[in-house]
Amino acid sequence: MSISEDKYRRLRQELIGGIFALIVVFLLGTLWYHLIEGWSWLDSAYMTISTLATVGFGEINPLGERGRLFTMVLIIMGVVSIGYIVNRLTEALIQGYFQEGLKQRQEKRLIDRLSEHYIICGLGRTGRQVAIEFYAENIPFVVIDTDPLQVNRAKELNYIVVQGDATLDKSLQMAGIERAICIVAALTSDAENLYTVLSAKTLNPKIRAIARASTEEAVQKLQRAGADAVVSPYITGGRRLAAAALRPQVMDFVDGILTGTDRSFYMEEFLIDPRTCPCVGLSLSQAHLRSRSGALVLAIRRADGTLIGGPTGDTELMAGDLLICMGTAEQLRSLTQILIPMRSDGLRLPKH
Repeated sequence: MSISEDKYRRLRQELIGGIFALIVVFLLGTLWYHLIEGWSWLDSAYMTISTLATVGFGEINPLGERGRLFTMVLIIMGVVSIGYIVNRLTEALIQGYFQEGLKQRQEKRLIDRLSEHYIICGLGRTGRQVAIEFYAENIPFVVIDTDPLQVNRAKELNYIVVQGDATLDKSLQMAGIERAICIVAALTSDAENLYTVLSAKTLNPKIRAIARASTEEAVQKLQRAGADAVVSPYITGGRRLAAAALRPQVMDFVDGILTGTDRSFYMEEFLIDPRTCPCVGLSLSQAHLRSRSGALVLAIRRADGTLIGGPTGDTELMAGDLLICMGTAEQLRSLTQILIPMRSDGLRLPKH
């Protein structure tokens, strides 16, 4: 059973406090026997330990009435301190303190090893669906949420989770924002999503930021804050409802290639990098992408933002083009080998 961060911190502080109190009692007893009774440091320390441990060895040197009264007080303080520590240790074991600490260290190591991963902020209805899609496609991602219940549910689903406020730099850094390639701000509040995008862009200016918005005004503000894409569930949902009513078969087909774990066809993006792609400068017919891979090039977005829908065989492939392609998983893997060939040692070949 996992425990909350506040309880974890409280137990740790109480354990440290109990140990500190026991050390103070030990020093107090040693100083008394050495300074007041005139014993050696070794005898004083030995007498203090045997007294605190209540082993009943007896007095090393004769004690007067005052010394015995102090020893009685020392025994009581020792029993109280040790009893408090044992009580805290018992609670820590029952509550899973040590197991939780081990899990947190393991999760931190997992996050530290991640690179070019995705971050999902908020595990509400929207964020939960994003996580399901990422998990289905084996996309590495980290979830950030403040709700302990949502955090526990995410852990049960084997998600990597950071319990914290996504609007704070500390939480984003714990999720590896510096190494991430994309962040999805799916919090329920537009203001929180705005803060999250601003923080993410400050910590990692190159990161792609996707944000959820409830209103059209929020869409504009998030775009001005640096969000690369803003999605309004209400606006998008309304459009999809209309499309489903007017063109049901088209929507079934589109949904079938965009989402789900049992898809026959997939859509993927391919960036034409002049350093690795041997097809730069060739037309689609000359590159033979369709015949060699079986995948279909649906559209090409030029580096200047121009979108070419349904490119013909005469369309030339240029450096910086983004190909939007559709095909089976095997066809898309073949297309990857064509556009980004690999050397015999497994590394991508640079184009000379």
